[in-house]
Amino acid sequence: MKQTVLNEAHRKAGAKMVDFGGWEMPINYGSQIEEHHAVRQNVGIFDVSHMTVIDVEGPEATAFLYQLLANDIKKINLNQALYSTMLNHEGGVIDDLITYKISEQKYRMVVNASTREKDLAWIEAQITEFDAFMQEQTDNAIIAVQGPNALATLQPLVDLELQEIKRFYAAYNDDMFIGRTGYTGEDGVEVIVPSEAAEALWQQLIDAGAQPCGLGARDTLRLESGMHLYGQDMHENITPLECGLGWTLRKHDETYNGAEALAALREAGVQTKLIGLVLEGRGILRHDQTLIDGDGNQGVITSGGYSPTTEKAIAMAVVDKDMNPESLQVQIRNKTLPCRVVKLPFVRNGKSLIED
Repeated sequence: MKQTVLNEAHRKAGAKMVDFGGWEMPINYGSQIEEHHAVRQNVGIFDVSHMTVIDVEGPEATAFLYQLLANDIKKINLNQALYSTMLNHEGGVIDDLITYKISEQKYRMVVNASTREKDLAWIEAQITEFDAFMQEQTDNAIIAVQGPNALATLQPLVDLELQEIKRFYAAYNDDMFIGRTGYTGEDGVEVIVPSEAAEALWQQLIDAGAQPCGLGARDTLRLESGMHLYGQDMHENITPLECGLGWTLRKHDETYNGAEALAALREAGVQTKLIGLVLEGRGILRHDQTLIDGDGNQGVITSGGYSPTTEKAIAMAVVDKDMNPESLQVQIRNKTLPCRVVKLPFVRNGKSLIED
């Protein structure tokens, strides 16, 4: 099992370690709920060094990414970030990722750990047609600093004014790459540093009051914020149009991978949609639970769990497009319980958006 450079620091802090996509990662350091609330109310830090950093460079780097990514790489400015899906030729989602524009001929991509091998293989196969090359950046670590006090906590440790970095933009501080991005729904940054500098930065952030957080809190935070998880809310056998990511697709353009398949799907009619759910009553909503309404329409929960912020059982689900929200029920073991459809996200700026 692979380990990040911060593995020993996690163990010293008493973290419970688990296998995540072939990496040994902390699930929590004691109380997952406390870690969750720390991010919503103050500041938490996550080791996300298992994610893969890929630099794409060359005269045709932009043209290559314009074909590779479903979102419009040409619309972003220097140092700006773009969230996009990367699709196969059938329109299925190979991965979702963030791409930063470093210069006119250089971009930085951050892709999911569990999809590293297939992502690299897909990118290598596609890039051969362009005057561009890719390079995986292996000698670094990534620390996510998230929460309403994230910038204030990191600020004394850097020489640039963090508040001047716009959301979804990046800046450099010596050998530190700072992107104002995250996977929690809160303000914050994701910091890429050389491996040898990671443990010192991690400890400095803890000394400044940041709460170390594991994968458990990361999952409840992203779920509350309505953010997709690869392998559950999207995968290679579902298109962005069918799982609530249609907004990531550039329109009126069939030059990116999968675009023709998506155009055909639009013509035939999309049969599913993504919805948010709240369980009425006691119980927990989980991935793969079945949904049904009074008219026979069906669906499946893609991500679900207990929401510490709302203190309710919440979920995202892909359901038939005609699903009746008034008679929606979930099957939990041998019981059928009513659910309420709500708008995503469930939480914004640390506050519940669910009406009682």
